[in-house]
Amino acid sequence: MATIIYPSPIFGPVHSRRLGVSLGINLLPGDGKVCTFDCIYCECGFNGDHRPKQKMPSREEVATALEAKLQDMQQNGPTPDVFTFAGNGEPTANPHFPEIIDDTLRLRDRYFPKAKVSVLSNSTMIHKPEVRAALMRVDNNILKLDTIDPLYINKVDRPTGKYDVRKIIENLKLFNGHVIIQTMFMKGLSEGESVDNTGEEYVAPWLEAVKDIAPQQVMIYTIDRETPDHDLLKATHEELDSIRDRVIAAGIPCTASY
Repeated sequence: MATIIYPSPIFGPVHSRRLGVSLGINLLPGDGKVCTFDCIYCECGFNGDHRPKQKMPSREEVATALEAKLQDMQQNGPTPDVFTFAGNGEPTANPHFPEIIDDTLRLRDRYFPKAKVSVLSNSTMIHKPEVRAALMRVDNNILKLDTIDPLYINKVDRPTGKYDVRKIIENLKLFNGHVIIQTMFMKGLSEGESVDNTGEEYVAPWLEAVKDIAPQQVMIYTIDRETPDHDLLKATHEELDSIRDRVIAAGIPCTASY
């Protein structure tokens, strides 16, 4: 299977479908995957297939590598649109995540003050007050909510620890609107069972949860790269557009990435 394992702690810049010219910040080891989900659609593969031997980068390692990269980009380009915390798993799982956010904002303001800081997270660590406080400081606090159906979550997102979607929703509400909800819509099969979450039985309750959270924006998207489970299929443009339009009709800005 095709798998993307990102260097650590800095990679790119890459062109993001949703964010533009994005300088990646990977707070996980550079030789494997560390995540609180084990999603069947993850471009980094399944957790069990990519156990790292390296440690997570320290706060000092991230700051040193980031500043060196920003100095190079300042001299040689390109100009970043965004610094994106992503990579080989869940960025907020790094124990120094709040302090690293402080360092990143300081360096951003020094070298590229117009760039945004984004975090792509699966929401599993937002019960921690220090993680929530750090996410409140970034420009784009992008948190996952693929569905509110527990059976679907266990089949597709496959949390590695305890996951209560109702508590996740309540914690998402604590951001008081300073949150962008990201949701993967897809079709196809996994172990012979449908994983299509584009139908009304999934979309309608998900939309009610989104309205309850009242985020600043919603980003919906579908599969873009090869997945470790090979029977998955992209949602169609028409399906994504229909869901997007329902979110917008609810008064919430929404984009669809195909």
